[in-house]
Amino acid sequence: MTSDATAIVEGAAKRARGYRWVICGLLFAATAINYIDRQMIGVLKPVLQVDLGWSEAQYADIVFWFQAAYAIGFIGMGRFIDVIGARLGYAVAFTIWTLAHVGHGLVHSVTQFTLMRFALGVGESGNFPAGLKAVADWFPQRERAFAIGLFNAGANVGAILTPLLVPALTLAYGWRFAFIATGAFSVVWLIAWLAIYRTPEKHPRVSPEELALIRSDPVVKVQQLPWRRLFLVRETWAYAVPKFLTDPIWWMFLFWLPDFLGRRYGLDLKTFGPPLVVIYILSDFGSVIGGWTSSRLIRAGLTPNRARKFTMLGCAFIVLPIVSVQYIDSLWLAVLLIGLATAGHQAFSANLLTLPSDIFQRGAIGSVVGIGGTAGAIGGMLIAKFVGHVLEATGSYALIFGVAGGAYFVALGALHLLSPRLAPVRQQEDIAS
Repeated sequence: MTSDATAIVEGAAKRARGYRWVICGLLFAATAINYIDRQMIGVLKPVLQVDLGWSEAQYADIVFWFQAAYAIGFIGMGRFIDVIGARLGYAVAFTIWTLAHVGHGLVHSVTQFTLMRFALGVGESGNFPAGLKAVADWFPQRERAFAIGLFNAGANVGAILTPLLVPALTLAYGWRFAFIATGAFSVVWLIAWLAIYRTPEKHPRVSPEELALIRSDPVVKVQQLPWRRLFLVRETWAYAVPKFLTDPIWWMFLFWLPDFLGRRYGLDLKTFGPPLVVIYILSDFGSVIGGWTSSRLIRAGLTPNRARKFTMLGCAFIVLPIVSVQYIDSLWLAVLLIGLATAGHQAFSANLLTLPSDIFQRGAIGSVVGIGGTAGAIGGMLIAKFVGHVLEATGSYALIFGVAGGAYFVALGALHLLSPRLAPVRQQEDIAS
């Protein structure tokens, strides 16, 4: 199986314009698997709610504990990956979350399901620290937003595949088999990753010309920066605060969209697949276009600061119409507005995710991403409680979508206040000062 996976990847390399895009493809595939594993709970919520007998509040608690584990795991995983590198760090995280995902199919109570969800959160927290570190290793600054947009688009592909595959597996074989079967596919990726991934300097498929491009940014000495000092620099919070404000909106879409479509438009396990597919296809376009836009602006002569922030402002306006969705009677008009909002989020996120590699040395990227991921997961914990409370009290998503519509403007404002120029932090002395 290892040789087959190697042959597939090497064949793709010959067609790609540089081996770095094959690495980006591996990151894309891992992120797709990551999102299939986490989104299944939202798709299966009606079935699980009957089988395991949980209430809206208990469902919110399950989401809360997944987010708590994600928050805890992000801090540890970020530093762990900085120390041992993307190759082994990604493999460890991937193994943990795959075992936990398969474990969902073996539980028999709400408590056991919550424990599996907690373990899944710990493992999945390694996806973005490892992926972003790999991008920083393999791509020059001017290509990073586009590369991140591409691999982040795997989230939307995972979200598209989930409502297509999981209902079919569940209706044919039951929800337990659906967890086990989807987990088994992950083994192929893990074998390919361990067989293929190396740093560019050590990879036999990287030409001298491509290596020169990858290392074309100004050379700075890479240091292992003291982890505690990262909390003392404003640029760390310039990344973490927007993550805290915007990640929860994506989590809300991921875990509650099937429920919204069921409540508002009467869709169920057999019928909400096509609307979700359309929504996440639009998200995919947003992720790629958002990354491409700022990369294109940089090539046109704008500074990374202006290019990133200008693109993110446009994304905030794209999300804004979500505030009206609760009041729209047409299903497909609602799907269009939700799809625009998720596309705006993914485009905003593709640019936000580039900031650690724009600002920090490679020796600190995983740690900064971990801190930001923890902030986003804490925001996700809070929104889980918020959504559960609002739905039990009102049965309406109006207030929830109102919060979503304004979050990106607040996040961009916070980013600009904390880092007006996105100036790089290059030396330990910058953090100490």
